[in-house]
Amino acid sequence: MTLDNIIEEIRKAESIIILTHETPDGDAIGSTLAMKLALKSIGKNAEVVIKEYPRIFNYLPGREEVKKETETQKYDLAISLDCADLKRLVGKEYFEEAKQTIVIDHHGSNQMYGDINFVNPVAPACCQILIGIFEYFNIEVNKDIGTCILTGIITDTGGFRYSGVTPETFEFTAELLQKGVNVAEISKKVLETRTKANFELMKRVIDRMEFFENGKVSFTYITNKDLQEVNAEIGDHEGLVEIGREVEGVEVAVFIRQKEDDEYKYKISMRSNNYVNVSDVCFAFGGGGHPRAAGAVAQGDVEQVKQKILSELSKVLK
Repeated sequence: MTLDNIIEEIRKAESIIILTHETPDGDAIGSTLAMKLALKSIGKNAEVVIKEYPRIFNYLPGREEVKKETETQKYDLAISLDCADLKRLVGKEYFEEAKQTIVIDHHGSNQMYGDINFVNPVAPACCQILIGIFEYFNIEVNKDIGTCILTGIITDTGGFRYSGVTPETFEFTAELLQKGVNVAEISKKVLETRTKANFELMKRVIDRMEFFENGKVSFTYITNKDLQEVNAEIGDHEGLVEIGREVEGVEVAVFIRQKEDDEYKYKISMRSNNYVNVSDVCFAFGGGGHPRAAGAVAQGDVEQVKQKILSELSKVLK
């Protein structure tokens, strides 16, 4: 059984590294820190490498031990969390060099790139998968681990608002509440608190928003110049794609932002409300994700990227 194989590899490994995807969100960070704390509780010292850590998640237990890089070249075991494919994995060189690799994820588009793959696309968050895994391993989910896990669940479910929420989501949340995890405080930190830079970017995003396909598509963007002008830090662009989805009549919200290292490349974020599978749309650009939340990268200036996206969306809108 896969879970038995996973714990066997963890027990054998003397050196372990935990990795996640680029531009990490609450589920990515929550799952990596939860895994680190869980392994520590069974006597395993794992390293977490996250090169871009948004300060909104500084409250998470274990934050102080996160590294941007590590001097160790080869690990016995590399664990990838919440990452659908190797090309988006930050620190993939450590993953590729490891003696053994494990992938734990909830994306339906996962490429199964590990030696052992445990993927549950029904779970609304990677963190929800972890709580089940920890219970199977008889690892106690204490308040610290629970805080990390609930951060991931709240982030990826939009505060339990998205259609992917399952009965188990609420059962696990109830268990975490009993352990003293503060649901209200986490929700406020990750869903209701904006940095000043994020607020300034939000104003620009709203001002530039356009609507297409009889109001079914919203489109907006930010550039590197915008980020510089508002003194944006890592993670200050998060949540901007959701603004368009909240407009009445919008089925797909599209938000693009200029890549730091290439002014003619844009990172695409898409969200849908009811029926469009934006993971399939993003797949056309070499990306992927979930049916209602996905991303990709496209080449061109704002207008060119916009037209490419609209062309793909026209094929799937009713």
